[in-house]
Amino acid sequence: MSAEISPELRFTRTLAAFDEANSHDPRQELDENGVAVAYEVLYARRMSQMLQRFCPQASEALQLAAHSQHIERWTLPRELYSFDRKGYLQWRSDLKLRHASRAGEIMLAQGYDTAMCERVAALLKKEKLKSDEESQALEDVICLVFLQFYFSEFSKAHDEAKLIDILQKTWRKMSEAGHQAALSLPLTDEEKTLVAKALA
Repeated sequence: MSAEISPELRFTRTLAAFDEANSHDPRQELDENGVAVAYEVLYARRMSQMLQRFCPQASEALQLAAHSQHIERWTLPRELYSFDRKGYLQWRSDLKLRHASRAGEIMLAQGYDTAMCERVAALLKKEKLKSDEESQALEDVICLVFLQFYFSEFSKAHDEAKLIDILQKTWRKMSEAGHQAALSLPLTDEEKTLVAKALA
C-alpha cells in the first residue's frame, strides 16, 4: 500500500482509521458545537488540535502519537484493577502497551514501516520522557488537554486539597513551554484560583 499512495494520503487515512476504531466507544460527549461524538474520537481531535497550537512543526510520528494517545481506551476499564495506587499504576502501564500495540497494528495496515510504528509506540509508552523532546511535547499536550477540557468536570468530584495536589503533579510533568501554554488557557476564574494556589 505504501508504494501506491502518497505519504500525505497514508497519513490522512491512518488518522481516519484511528477515528474509526475510536468511533466504537460506547460513551458519547458533546463537542464545542453541541454535537454528540464518541468520547475517544473527541479526545483524539482535541489532542491533535492542541498539538497543532502547541507544536505546529510536530513530526509525523508525534502527530500520529497524539491522535492515538487514547485509542480504544474503553476496552481496558479501570474497574478491572484494584482501587489502590498499585492497581492504578498497573492499569496505566497496561494502557500504554495496549495503545502502542493498537496504533502499530493500524499503522502497519495503512502502509507504515516497522521503524515508524516503533517510534510512535515509544512516544505512546512515554519512553525517555525527560530526554526525548517529542515525548515531553506529547506529555505537555496531554496535560494541556486535561486542563482545558477535563479539569472542570474532574473538579466536581474532588475537594480543593485533592485538586491542588493533582495540579501540582500535572505541573511537574510539564516543560517550561508547557507551563507557559497552560497559563494562557481559557480557564474559569475558579480554575485559575486553584492553579494559583497549586503554584504558590
